[in-house]
Amino acid sequence: IGDVSHMMILPPQVNTAISMLYAAGYEAFLVGGAVRDYVRDNSPAKDWDITTNALPAQVESVFSGYHLIETGLKHGTVTVVIDHEPIEITTYRIDGDYSDHRHPDSVHFTRSLKEDLERRDFTMNALAYSPQKGIVDLVGGRKDIEDGIVRCVGDPNHRFQEDGLRMLRALRFASVYGMAIEAETASAIHRNKELLKGIAAERIQVELTKMLCGKGVTKVLEEFSDVIAIPIPEILPMFHFEQRNPHHDKDVWDHTIAVIESITPEPVLRWAALLHDIGKPSCFSLAEEGIGHFFGHSDQSTSMAESILSRLRFDNASKEQIVRLVRYHDMPITADRKPIKRLLSKHGEDATRQLIELHKADTLGQSAICRHRIAIFEEVSQMINEILQEESCFTLKDLAVNGHDMMTLGFQGPTIGRVLQECLDAVLDEQIPNEHEALMTFAKDRQLKS
Repeated sequence: IGDVSHMMILPPQVNTAISMLYAAGYEAFLVGGAVRDYVRDNSPAKDWDITTNALPAQVESVFSGYHLIETGLKHGTVTVVIDHEPIEITTYRIDGDYSDHRHPDSVHFTRSLKEDLERRDFTMNALAYSPQKGIVDLVGGRKDIEDGIVRCVGDPNHRFQEDGLRMLRALRFASVYGMAIEAETASAIHRNKELLKGIAAERIQVELTKMLCGKGVTKVLEEFSDVIAIPIPEILPMFHFEQRNPHHDKDVWDHTIAVIESITPEPVLRWAALLHDIGKPSCFSLAEEGIGHFFGHSDQSTSMAESILSRLRFDNASKEQIVRLVRYHDMPITADRKPIKRLLSKHGEDATRQLIELHKADTLGQSAICRHRIAIFEEVSQMINEILQEESCFTLKDLAVNGHDMMTLGFQGPTIGRVLQECLDAVLDEQIPNEHEALMTFAKDRQLKS
């Protein structure tokens, strides 16, 4: 069953762990993502998981000289720390029932590697490796990796009823690796999708984020939109919603997919692309000449995005960034220095650049008649670079005057802040230079006028 023709290069700590188990008379194999990624494209592993026929107590006695972490003990896992590298060592096991559709109620240890591999989720994750035996593939995982197929081990219905999150993992793997989901596995996902209602929001968010940032995301969003609509039911009205507008040759959902595809695969940008038009269907109105309009859809999308991101337990910083992009995704942007300085002043460099990128991707998802805008956004990006190189003043703290200066001119209380803001606006509009003398004169002038 083994294939020793390929030798994985393992960290010394992993070799030590396998050798020590062997020396004590036990079997030991590397399993999981490390083996899958090695077979797939020889990419380096992040985690090291070993499976063995040694029982947990026997594992602990083999590694009695090392720091042991026992948090996974009830599932048969002992984490051994070898030279600062944590290695999870789990006894071969068969899972009991999964009454919560997420975790096994109990595990039973087995003496058989085959039984252990057959309880795993997908064939590509059910490969094992040892320096002695090479790659061990009992379920056809290697061929599925070569053919680019995500396939459940055994009966897919059973696999997803054990753990509903596996459905989103399948979508994530298909997207990240650009693989296709095998037909029976796919139909079992559609059939069991309601199970996602019982899965913790944090887990769903992690899988969806990875999926959205994958290279195969378009196909997954097209084929499994009904599944994604379980955790995000707000997307349902977008499906087949015709926009009836010359600027749009796609329905709202297909437009959204095109925007996701056109934007950098980074979580904040991809989530903003997914949610930017989510409020459109509820803002639709038809003008007399049969043209569709979506007045106020940015505000609607913004409040819907806020509630979706909160429900999916996003951290505040990411939520704030995504919501900001949704809120301003369709404000007019022109290649004009003054408004761009105000944009930089209001949002800062990073958010401004993200905003320009979302505008660009949004345009790429629209009809060909909108393409001329792309050149404008390129010009705006260039302008941002130039403005930033000049080390211009964008915020109150960059101003060449401060609150103390205003007090010397006799301003008091809230007026100080107001006059400083007026100074900043004048600098942003290039009416006056950001120089102490000029600003003091400008402020004095304000005093006289008030």
